This record gives sequence, C-alpha cells and structure tokens, in this order.
Amino acid sequence: MKKRVVGSKAKAKHEKALVAGRPKPASGGATGHRPIKNARHHEVGGVTIEVVAAANGQVKRVVYPPGFRWSTHMKPVVGTALCMHGHVGFLSSGHVRGQYGDGCAFEFTAPEVVVLEPGHDAWVVGREPAVLIQFDAAGETAQRFGLPSEHRH
Repeated sequence: MKKRVVGSKAKAKHEKALVAGRPKPASGGATGHRPIKNARHHEVGGVTIEVVAAANGQVKRVVYPPGFRWSTHMKPVVGTALCMHGHVGFLSSGHVRGQYGDGCAFEFTAPEVVVLEPGHDAWVVGREPAVLIQFDAAGETAQRFGLPSEHRH
C-alpha cells in the first residue's frame, strides 16, 4: 500500500516560489476572501491587489503573503530604497511590522487602522497573510490624506 502525501503539490509550489526569491502570492482562497466583484486584479512582487474605483480615488484589498518584506520583494520592482507610497486603511487580518528610514519602528496587528507615511520598509510577521483594505488616490494619497511627503519628526 502506497502512502499518499497530502498537499505535496502545494508544498512544492510554495518552495519553488520561495527559491525564486519572492513569497507565494496569497490567493483569495488562502485568505478566506472571495474575489471582489468588478475589481481589477493584479499581482506585484508576490502581493495580490484588487482595486475598485470609488469617487475620485480607489479602494484596494491588498494581500501581503507570509514571508513578504517590501525591501526584499518590491524594492527590485519599484526601484526605490523605501516604499514611497502613503497608506491609509484598515488591517483586517495579519500582523505587520516596519521601520521608517530614520529608524522609527511601527507595528500593526489586525483589526487595526493603518496610517503610514511614505519612506518605510514593512514586513509580514507570522504565518498568516496581512490583508489591508486601503483607501488610495494613487500618487496623491499622501497629499489627499494630509500626510507629509516623507516620514519626519
């Protein structure tokens, strides 16, 4: 009688993704969320993003998989030393830590409101994806929400 190894395909796929230098993207099923109707869906640096236009901005569901770190997975894609996007939203699940360029640290654990100024690195803590519901105005997010253009004291 042969032993059946459950989940070996998924495990192999996950290991292959980690070897490739990026975390495995978290699908809607992995987070317990169904896809958002009429949303634009895309994946960047292992992060799954769903975007819906709302008024003169957009609402996003951003799923950061376990093992994700901005400086490791997004820096090569974006080309800046730190994330220069402002974030305003609600962390619906997961745990995130990070640091600004000046060394100031931050930490968010769901459920929690998130406000991040541009100029940060951040990473997912633990084995659960971090799911951020974000209110966004593309390149004008910091300005529209009254955030400085970069973190400072």
